[in-house]
Order: sequence, then structure tokens, then C-alpha cells
Amino acid sequence: MEYAPEIGEIQKFLRSRRSVRHFLSQPIPQALIEEILETATWAPSAHNRQPWRFVVLTTIEAKTHLAEQMGADFRQDLIRDDFSVEEVDHLVARSRNRILETPVVIVLCLDATQGDIYPDKARNEAEYIMGVQSVALAGGTLLLAAHSEGLGGVWVCAPLFAPETVCRTLSLPENWKPQGMLLLGYPATVPESRARKPIAEVTLFK
Repeated sequence: MEYAPEIGEIQKFLRSRRSVRHFLSQPIPQALIEEILETATWAPSAHNRQPWRFVVLTTIEAKTHLAEQMGADFRQDLIRDDFSVEEVDHLVARSRNRILETPVVIVLCLDATQGDIYPDKARNEAEYIMGVQSVALAGGTLLLAAHSEGLGGVWVCAPLFAPETVCRTLSLPENWKPQGMLLLGYPATVPESRARKPIAEVTLFK
């Protein structure tokens, strides 16, 4: 008979995931990366269209190219926001190093062709949001799958601020729309848990 953990154990495990930003240099085996991606594809999706697409970066060349191109956009945004030269250099370098020091970078994309098409703008926009939500569910499942294998990870939203640059740099198909970026690796440090808002504050029971 297969071992079935108690419900309490499962809830405890789910609550133990942390956003990890510092990793060991130890590489993640290819087979484990593929296993985690496979689990991510079991997330629910609108119409079961499974619109998630994954771009996996493991080589220093690929990570460096993406970090430099996104960094150039980030620098221009910071300059427009009137940050000092020192602040700009610090923030761009920190962003760049996070990518370069991460064993595996996964760019989450939405295949925008997977939704239904309607004759009106409102429903088309709703359909697009449903696709975005589906990709987010896959990303969350991926992070939990990684956590179950002793890996750490964090969701980074930077691709949303430079979608054209990400598409060009990674030579993505035209219908792949960047939604986020997951940094994965064996944790160097695991942050302490942070307080969550009480259920009573974020829930309405009717």
C-alpha cells in the first residue's frame, strides 16, 4: 500500500515553502528539471488548454545574455525615475547577479493562441486574463514541485516590464508572451517565515 500522509502533514508542507533568492552553485540534474516541469503541467487551466510555455536557461551564456539585455531596459527605467547613478548601478548589478548566480532560470510564458476568440473586446480580454491565471497556476505548482525535491525558488516579475526584450533575446515564438521568471536552485539560505494576514481579514463568508 502506498504511503498516504496525514492531511495535517500536507498542509504543513505547503506552508513551509519560502521565496529563496540565494543558491548554492550545485547544478540541478536535467532529469529533475524535467520532472518538476512535468508536475507543473498538471496545474488546472481554463478550458484545459494548458497555455503555459517554459523557457529553461541553464548555461552561463544564455543567462548572461538575458541578464544584460533586461539590465539595459531596467537601467533606462531607473534613470527615468530619477534614481542616482550609484543607485542605478547597484540595482542593475543586483538584478544581473541574481540571474547569473541561479543554477536554473525558467521564463514562464503564455501561448496567447490557446484561448477562445469572441466578437467583442470585453470577452477577449477576459479570455486573455484566464490564460494568464492558468500560467500563474502552473508557476505556483512548479515552485511547490521544486520545494518537494529540496530546491528553493522565487517568482520574479521582471519580464513583465521588458516583454519585447525578453522575446527578442530568447528568440521566442510570436505567440509566446512572457509572464514571469522563476529562479531555482539548492538553497544557500532559507528565509524565515513572514506573517500572513488573518483569514478573517481576507475572507468573506456568506
